[in-house]
Amino acid sequence: MTLVKETAQAGKTAGDKKSELSTRIRASFQQLLAFASLLALVLFFSVASANFYQAANLSNILLSTVVTGLLALGTTFVIITGGIDLSIGTGMTLCSVMTAVFMTQLGLPMILGVLCGVVFGALMGGVNGLFVAVLKIPSFIATLAMMMVAAGLALVISGTKPIYTNEVAGFQKVFALGKSIPGLVIPNAVFILFAAAVIAGLILSKTVLGRYTYSIGSNEQATALSGVNVRKWTVLIYTLAGCFTGLAGVIATARLNSAQPAGGMGLELQAIAAVVIGGTSLQGGKGSIIGTVIGALIMSVLTNGLSIMSIPQEWQQVAVGVVILLAVYLDMMRRRQSAK
Repeated sequence: MTLVKETAQAGKTAGDKKSELSTRIRASFQQLLAFASLLALVLFFSVASANFYQAANLSNILLSTVVTGLLALGTTFVIITGGIDLSIGTGMTLCSVMTAVFMTQLGLPMILGVLCGVVFGALMGGVNGLFVAVLKIPSFIATLAMMMVAAGLALVISGTKPIYTNEVAGFQKVFALGKSIPGLVIPNAVFILFAAAVIAGLILSKTVLGRYTYSIGSNEQATALSGVNVRKWTVLIYTLAGCFTGLAGVIATARLNSAQPAGGMGLELQAIAAVVIGGTSLQGGKGSIIGTVIGALIMSVLTNGLSIMSIPQEWQQVAVGVVILLAVYLDMMRRRQSAK
């Protein structure tokens, strides 16, 4: 009897390892497919227009990826849990306004003002987490409400006018358009994005928070039954996502040298599309930071390439909408294949 049990247990362990290996192979294939799509887009637009494959334009593509990429990094954690965050676009705008207020109207030093902007984003994320985890409001509704609140507060606090940060010495150079490496045309903001991506990747793959993020998304009820305080960790996950939203607001302010209170609407869709294109499932439980970065680059290359080809703005929006539909459809197909 003991031998039978040991044999059954060994078979179960082998089956689990095989399933885990299969999941990793599929995830790697999805990332490879996303990267191949990125290369195909770059090749297509390079052939279509000689202006695309210029160093200055490639630098602009990377720079335009920063804000969307940072928002996508944060929302990757939320989507892996099976939730959604529609507030990141206008939330970024509110964080931008607050960063400018901290440094110009309250007179805080630049670094302290930046930290306060990031903390303000974390606060918004924490509030979203409380609504979702404690009050049990669906994440779609909770973050939709926060989206409207953030949009309104940005206009109220700024008086519906841009808040300029010209008087903050070195702000734009340090956090956006400055170039720290001689000989490279890559702005500092791009390095901040990649540093944030490395940190996010380490958190997701090497920490308890990352493991619980996957666990909650895979099976929240089973995670709770195993003794994990799902409410606490969900709030922490949304708070972490808010930190990336706050950082995106800081970079947006530095890049424009001002806080624009009427912006941000629609960025949440681009960020979510980047996350899904990168292989993160809208159903939760699966996703990676590398895939998200590739997805964000795909969105930026697509938008930039269409602009280079003089495609009207309205048709660019149509193209982005089609990409979002395709990304969601591919996610559904992946889920169906995984269920077989």
